[in-house]
Amino acid sequence: GEDGPTHQPIEHLAMMRSIPGLVTFRPSDANENVECWKWIMNSKHTPSVLVLSRQNLPTIDRTEYGAVSGVQKGAYVLKCAAPDGNPDVILMASGSEVSLICGAYDLLVAKGVKPRIVSMPSFNLFEQQSDEYKESVLPSKVRARVGVEFAGDFGWHKYIGLDGKYIGMQTFGESAPLARLLEKFNFSPDRIAEAAEASIAGLK
Repeated sequence: GEDGPTHQPIEHLAMMRSIPGLVTFRPSDANENVECWKWIMNSKHTPSVLVLSRQNLPTIDRTEYGAVSGVQKGAYVLKCAAPDGNPDVILMASGSEVSLICGAYDLLVAKGVKPRIVSMPSFNLFEQQSDEYKESVLPSKVRARVGVEFAGDFGWHKYIGLDGKYIGMQTFGESAPLARLLEKFNFSPDRIAEAAEASIAGLK
């Protein structure tokens, strides 16, 4: 963050996601934000939290990626390089980190890897979906997985499993412009692609 010398928390997302009855949203772009608001405005008895970035985020091209209506289910497939629905690895992220996994997707495809990328704006909503839907997004047979979030890893292991990799924060953050923080903590498509290849290799 750039907001001054506080402790730059990494635990708030996990805290909010763990509160019973609360639905937490972390949209990746303006269109996901609109879908989150639609769900919130149509929900009459469920308190919600909308976690937004103060950074300018790229808008995901929906002619290339999955329909934004998938936000209503908490998580959805943005793109999959495996026509048979059997990808080599699944990349997952929420918020601003979704654009990073989109970049990693292109790097992996160029190497002949078949990735799937999944936007996860709301763990809480995703858990409310049917087992069939959850399996369609995160097929259990695909154990090579990478989760990415500018936060601690609490809650992520349910989705990445024992064989997956997590790229996140293990310390408190620091106060600086975003570009410098991304460089310092090494949040990049290249690192995500490397983690994906390591997750695949670890299962061979």
